[in-house]
Amino acid sequence: MNHKQMSRWWLLLTMGLIVAVVVVACGGASQPEPAQQQQGGEKITIKLVENPWSSSQANVAVAKILIEKNLGYPVEIITLDENAQWPALASGELHASLEVWPSGHAENVKKYIDEQKAVENLGPLGPVGQIGWFMPSYMLEEHPELATWEGFKDPEIGKLFSTAETGDKGQFLAGDQSWVQYDADIIKNLGLPFEVVTAGSEEAILAALDSAYSRKDPLLFYFWTPHSIFAKYDLTMVELPPYSDECYAKAESGGVDCAYPADELFKIAWVGLKDAAPDVYQFLKNFNYTNQDQIEMMAAIELENKTPAEAAQQWVDAHKDVWEKWLP
Repeated sequence: MNHKQMSRWWLLLTMGLIVAVVVVACGGASQPEPAQQQQGGEKITIKLVENPWSSSQANVAVAKILIEKNLGYPVEIITLDENAQWPALASGELHASLEVWPSGHAENVKKYIDEQKAVENLGPLGPVGQIGWFMPSYMLEEHPELATWEGFKDPEIGKLFSTAETGDKGQFLAGDQSWVQYDADIIKNLGLPFEVVTAGSEEAILAALDSAYSRKDPLLFYFWTPHSIFAKYDLTMVELPPYSDECYAKAESGGVDCAYPADELFKIAWVGLKDAAPDVYQFLKNFNYTNQDQIEMMAAIELENKTPAEAAQQWVDAHKDVWEKWLP
């Protein structure tokens, strides 16, 4: 090897060693950045789903306050229908939803959690919910038979609850069309002289209840616990035939003829959240409180006219002993 060849060989060897050192120092040229960091070291924006009811609004408002203050992630709240949230979470477009009522989402759980494994069950939220048929308790003073569904079979009772829209049939007031509701099937299958009328929203149901209550008028409507209205009105839940798995197995064919099941509310998240923001993931898994905690915030929103953010901040300020345990 002559002098020129020797110099060229040493140059190539030196360059190779420099490249190797740089690659090792950087962790390998093909190694991706940590998913929880964007360019400039900024944390990702956590996108939480808010469903169109007050307890869901309260949940995400609490989570936003604590994630931003204690974990340092920006949080964006996205209002979305409870069914539309599943594919959005599966794709990673959104990150978590904090209040799922399982009675209405068996197919979504099967598809997105069990089969696709694109959405993860983050465990119980804490509160146990119950959807049902409610009416003002003053209706029982003259019609004690209305405590159970059999009392509604009488056509004369249907006329008692009738409106200009329903004619001789009684009005059953339902909520938002996006909600999971089987009331038309239950009414048909039990042979009750009632017709479902859609109010359009939770607020519309509450306005109708307030109006009926002020005049002691009849009203039969879809609603749920926990909710702040039970602190304001004396309401009775109508006893329907008891829930069974067999009854709800007929849901797709319109065969439901029994009560809604009690719901242990749970949280869901995009499966990639565990890697993208592990501390947020652990916080949301730990996020858990009681029916009374929810009712406290819902009452602030619905009875005191506070915004969800104001109600959540009031709860956070008063319950540090609860939420500190959620922090990773």
